Amino acid sequence: MAQLTPLGNIVGSSSFNSQWDQHGAWRREFASRLKLLGEWMQAHQLMDAAVEERLRRLEVQMRSDKVMVAFVAEFSRGKSELINAIFFADYGRRIMPAGAGRTTMCPTELGYDAGVPPSLRLLPIDTRLKPHALAEWRLVPERWTHVPLDVHNADQLATALAKVTETRRVTQDDARALGFWHDELPEENPLPDANGLVEIPMWRHALINIAHPLLKQGLVILDTPGLNAIGAEPELTVSLLPQAHGIIFILGADTGVTRSDLSIWRDHLAPEASATDNTRLVVLNKIDTLWDALSSQDLVASQIERQRETSAAVLGVPASQVIAVSAQKGLVAKVTHDDALLRASALPVLEDILGKGVMGQRQDILQSAVASGIAGLRTETGRVLNMRRRDLDDQMLELRSLRGKNASVITNMRGRIEQEQSEFDASAERIHAVRSVHVKLLKDVFQTLGSTALKAEMADLSEALRQRGIKFGVKKSYAETFLHLRDKLAKAQTVAGEIHTMLEASFRSLNAEYGFSLQVREALALGRHVADLDRIESSHAHYLGVSNMLKLAQPEFAERLVRALGTRARTVFESAAGELELWSKTAIAQLDAQITERQRSFGQRIEAIDRIRAAATGLNERIGEIEASEDVLNLLEIKLHELTSQLIPAVAPVAEPATEFSATDFQSA
Repeated sequence: MAQLTPLGNIVGSSSFNSQWDQHGAWRREFASRLKLLGEWMQAHQLMDAAVEERLRRLEVQMRSDKVMVAFVAEFSRGKSELINAIFFADYGRRIMPAGAGRTTMCPTELGYDAGVPPSLRLLPIDTRLKPHALAEWRLVPERWTHVPLDVHNADQLATALAKVTETRRVTQDDARALGFWHDELPEENPLPDANGLVEIPMWRHALINIAHPLLKQGLVILDTPGLNAIGAEPELTVSLLPQAHGIIFILGADTGVTRSDLSIWRDHLAPEASATDNTRLVVLNKIDTLWDALSSQDLVASQIERQRETSAAVLGVPASQVIAVSAQKGLVAKVTHDDALLRASALPVLEDILGKGVMGQRQDILQSAVASGIAGLRTETGRVLNMRRRDLDDQMLELRSLRGKNASVITNMRGRIEQEQSEFDASAERIHAVRSVHVKLLKDVFQTLGSTALKAEMADLSEALRQRGIKFGVKKSYAETFLHLRDKLAKAQTVAGEIHTMLEASFRSLNAEYGFSLQVREALALGRHVADLDRIESSHAHYLGVSNMLKLAQPEFAERLVRALGTRARTVFESAAGELELWSKTAIAQLDAQITERQRSFGQRIEAIDRIRAAATGLNERIGEIEASEDVLNLLEIKLHELTSQLIPAVAPVAEPATEFSATDFQSA
């Protein structure tokens, strides 16, 4: 029985693995620096609610960022073999089931969750009979079949994972109820056996959780069954595939682009691709079938190049996006450490392109998030430091005015400060009114973008698709649904504008009356989320065409399509609501911070007056303390800029190890 190398000792040799190692190291480094930055800010009382939320979101994003790479192909294209070659060659054998015929019977996700033991989780196909989306079933662990995985035993691991290929035989009525038999599409139905039973997958979805080095760093692999096969899960193509950051579409080098290949590409992949998209790669697999001992190397190379160019022309992509490889030979080469065979397989070329394309995209996104987050953090923290500096200046003027004054003047000064404090405390009702209006407007937005409102829209669409038979008005119902969804985002945008206007007027008044420095960020724009809805609508449109009319005639298929659509729309609405919540929290946090600083200032001023009254030297001592405090503020500002600057340059991972750092770097100010 083959034994695996301990997971901690597995080191990928390919460019893709190396880039992932660097990316993972950078993410961990960033998250650690961010955590220490937060602790430093907390220690110096620079942490308000807005800053804390911004730090938390950045840290969560860095630690939990996932990159999904989906593998799509007709059966017998070598899809599972390619996954084995790229990701699991270090195990010394095939891990994912691979062989002649159709091996992937249900969508399979490979990832890592530290809170879940190594396991294979399988969702029974019978769950299709229930009106729940796949995303909802993920929250019901007891409905999944759990198979423990021994990650140190290659044979047990491979045997367990072979369960994703399991099938069962059912009656035609059961197959019809589960979506695997369509009376209107007899040519696509599975062949009944002698007893009239038909073969269907045993499982609806599979989740594999193992501590593979790449998976631990946030990689998620999606292995898909035939997308155009009868019974294909709509949620797979409508929800999961569009979320993938990279898609590998696999063809056979010996066949090129077949009619079924072209159908998959046009129906499911091309609609969401762009002319400059480098995250959708076409793999021309099995080039070893063209290797011929009777042909020269040049002739073989020209045949492969001709297939690449032809495939690119048929699919409408640049030839540079079509990579010719041999997954089987690449796997063998890695297992046997045959460098010459590995080069001949061209697998390293694919790995390099995949790494640069997918990783490049994620790095751009993370870089943007980091730059925006750090800029906002500096702004919010800078505002706190400026408030403290201004209060110190006011105190300094106040104390210097007391030089040479008698005890009664000092006593009157204390009374005046107490009066100011009393008047400020009395303003709490007015500030509370601002909060109340703000909370009410936010509540309206959250109701507009909430799950109840979305379910109502999806229910209307579901009702339109529920009737049996050909649905000629489906495009109209579909368009109306998206019109209503866009209207909800438009309403949210309007309310966001009202919140901005209200806060702007309130802050202007509070600034004038209490000397605050409240400032509202520019109004929140939800255009990005509207664009997301547009993309979802466009990517779903092909399901409403003539080719899918017969499928849509089946209420079960239509219902699953609506549930998948609802899952994606909910993601958009939740993202918009979360963005608005952060924007609002940042604005209100200013008010909280400045109220806190003002109350702190009152306490310091009264304490200083009391000390001056108690001792003749108290005045000069307090002036000296304020001067020292101003120096500390300047040092804090310098240190803040230094620490935040350390978080920005490392966005793109580099080959060299990150610079070592320690907690003392964050404690010197």
